[in-house]
Amino acid sequence: SSGINAEWPLRPGYREIMALLKLQMPERVVMNNEIENTGIFEFRPLEPGFGLTVGNALRRVLLSSLEGHAITYLKIEGVDHEFSTISGVVEDVTELVLSLKQVRLKQQVEGIDTEAVKVSLTNKKQITAGDLQAFISGYTVVNKDLVICNLTEDTQIDFEFVIEKGRGFVLAEDNKKENAPIGGISMDSIYTPIKNVSYKVENYRVGQKTDFEKLIFEITSDGTIDPKDALTEAAKILIRHFMLFSDEKIDLESDVAYTNEEYDEESLYIRQMLKSKLTNLNISVRALNCLKAADVETLGDLVSYNKSDLMKFRNFGKKSLVELEELVDSKKLTFGMDLSKYKL
Repeated sequence: SSGINAEWPLRPGYREIMALLKLQMPERVVMNNEIENTGIFEFRPLEPGFGLTVGNALRRVLLSSLEGHAITYLKIEGVDHEFSTISGVVEDVTELVLSLKQVRLKQQVEGIDTEAVKVSLTNKKQITAGDLQAFISGYTVVNKDLVICNLTEDTQIDFEFVIEKGRGFVLAEDNKKENAPIGGISMDSIYTPIKNVSYKVENYRVGQKTDFEKLIFEITSDGTIDPKDALTEAAKILIRHFMLFSDEKIDLESDVAYTNEEYDEESLYIRQMLKSKLTNLNISVRALNCLKAADVETLGDLVSYNKSDLMKFRNFGKKSLVELEELVDSKKLTFGMDLSKYKL
């Protein structure tokens, strides 16, 4: 899709916070263009030096920290190891693995983060990523034209692979499964949905002053995520980190030192309860969606925030806060809890 000069506002409260500091603060992010999985965004005006600071942080997160889906494991019928050849197939197993590593997958069924796929193909001269789609139920293959292998004769090829959710890039050795069958091949996984990120900082004029900055971002994805959504997710990751530097989150080392004492029965009970998934706690869909958008997935994640922090979440209202207060009270927990002793 394409859109010219599309805009969306920053989170409520930002303007008021920055006004107190007397800093020149952007009011909006402007999306200049978005064509073929590439988006160009402008962030202006910025105080001198902020362009590089914000740009570098966002770029690093975009390239290394966004979630995606990839093939992590492969088992080919009749093949004992990855340095084998397959009768009737031009490419060897190593080349086939390299091709499968490039398959880009977009999740279609929410909540299903892994899928085991069994493929059986015959009477094909060439197998492409699109041929795999008929055997995959929870994901859409984005780069359907990617060539997986070529066949020299009417050969039947049977193989199975596993799709998993992850972040960034994971080496094959880290994808090894315990008790995996002989002949199973662990693969390097390229989870990141971002192909390229570049940014530049230009001068920008505000009134009579010309030393302000304009940050221009160009983001190219693999088609599994919209560039605008990718930028939003990267910003959320940074926000969650920076929130820890607020006064309420900074403690003396002596206050958070871990002990080697075993958990008592009550601590074990609370620790287990804090690991409870919010999806299993009868929370309304609206509140659950707000929390999920902020990567709050467990009861422990929820009570680690103060009430004031929750109100900063996008689309989070007082009605949702009241609902969550009742939930937390019923569990005899409090918002802003110190969870360090539970070692979640």
